[in-house]
Amino acid sequence: MDEHLKNIVIVGGGSAGWMVAALFAKLLEGRYDITLVESDEISTVGVGEATIPAIKRFNSLLELDEADFLFGTKATFKLGIEFRDWGRIGDRYVHGFGKIGHDLGWLRCHQYWLKMFKAGKVPPLDYFSINTLAAREAKFMGSARDMPDSPLSEIAYAYHFDAGLYAAYLRAYAEKRGVKRVEGKVIDVVQRPDSGFIDAVCLESGYAVSGDLFIDCSGFRGLLIEGALKTGYESWSHWLPCDRAIAVPTGSVARIESCTRSTAHPAGWQWRIPLQHRIGNGLVYSSAHLEAEDAEALLLANLDGQPIADPLHVRFVPGKRNKTWNGNCVAVGLAAGFLEPLESTSLHMIQSAAVRLLGLFPDDGFNQADIDEYNRQTDFEFTRVRDFIILHYKANERTDSAFWHDARDMDVPDRLAAKMDLFASRGRFFREADELFAEESWIQVMLGQNIIPGTYDPLVDIKSPEAIQDYLRDVQSVIARCVEAMPDHAKFIAALKSKASSLSAA
Repeated sequence: MDEHLKNIVIVGGGSAGWMVAALFAKLLEGRYDITLVESDEISTVGVGEATIPAIKRFNSLLELDEADFLFGTKATFKLGIEFRDWGRIGDRYVHGFGKIGHDLGWLRCHQYWLKMFKAGKVPPLDYFSINTLAAREAKFMGSARDMPDSPLSEIAYAYHFDAGLYAAYLRAYAEKRGVKRVEGKVIDVVQRPDSGFIDAVCLESGYAVSGDLFIDCSGFRGLLIEGALKTGYESWSHWLPCDRAIAVPTGSVARIESCTRSTAHPAGWQWRIPLQHRIGNGLVYSSAHLEAEDAEALLLANLDGQPIADPLHVRFVPGKRNKTWNGNCVAVGLAAGFLEPLESTSLHMIQSAAVRLLGLFPDDGFNQADIDEYNRQTDFEFTRVRDFIILHYKANERTDSAFWHDARDMDVPDRLAAKMDLFASRGRFFREADELFAEESWIQVMLGQNIIPGTYDPLVDIKSPEAIQDYLRDVQSVIARCVEAMPDHAKFIAALKSKASSLSAA
């Protein structure tokens, strides 16, 4: 008869390790011994500072106080991502979280917008979503639950935060709930001769940490999943041409944007993530099109202020492990795979992996059907996020560099090609199963990247042109008034901090 596991060992800290440790400590209620092994000598890759709204579910599972979390991680609020120069140089659009306008009858708002846009009678789609317009204006507020009929009642948001502070915040949370941290560098992995299952990891000090279930959060190295288990890795470099990144922080500025910014360059793109105390900046680029020293010079020439640390150079291969659960080892975070942070999915993939593992949590029998289902769900998630990122590269009309020419000319996965063709026909998109990105996300990016459908859904014509014009004018007007009423993002954070300080003092 199978018995419960007793010891869970997490190898590696950083965001991945401590997110898993914190969630397991909370939801497993102390019934398992959880040990996290990390070395202070090994640095982590802290580029995952921007998130998507699903992070709120993770924080909710931990029952974190939002204000305490915000100030413990120097966080700001995020309404979406602004893309500059992606479709063509000079283009600008926002991929906002949440709804686009409101549905009219059977159809989504963008279908009616499309008819009038082709007739030159409406502004860009950004003006029909509270998130996108507020992001343009650096405004923010939480949802006004007491106004159920207003767009202010359903503001979807995420966070920007300091990844290092987030890991430290979660470490304190996890250790308070019984997680044991062991300092040391892993130099060997002990495996069972019959099954290859991992029995223990041996540290440089001579200390061995034994376990029943091992979570590999060791980063790109994949110390357990690849170093010991030789699981294999599938590269997606033929679709995602960037393989290098440089990160550098600068000081904060008075205007705190309520969105992440992504600016396309001739051989990649630059991120800008505003925090309370600094701005996170970085360049993701293709080493086949740009030398490292030229990439660093490009990034440093396009900053808002002076760097406050030396640039950090990172190499990566986009793709994923052939299996992220192999034997009694589950790879999470960079050990599982890497997709560039263009759509801020890095931390979500950690969160998703941890929740998925809890949903298929093993006993000491390690049922193969559970393992196969975990790997199937992981593959589905990775490939759908991959396709969404590929879309940004494929759908471009830039003529300034070989990088963008090559991206536009490449063949893409069949599922993505079908989605693009369907949308290009009549602006239709259908979400597949529980893929991460909603219809609104695909719609905004495809339109933002100049995939303008040849025509609109014929059911639009059920409404008269006058009725459609009145409907869109009303949506635009309501959104504009709501955004005008919203506070400045920086002032909202300052007021929240003042309120938290007052409550603390009381």
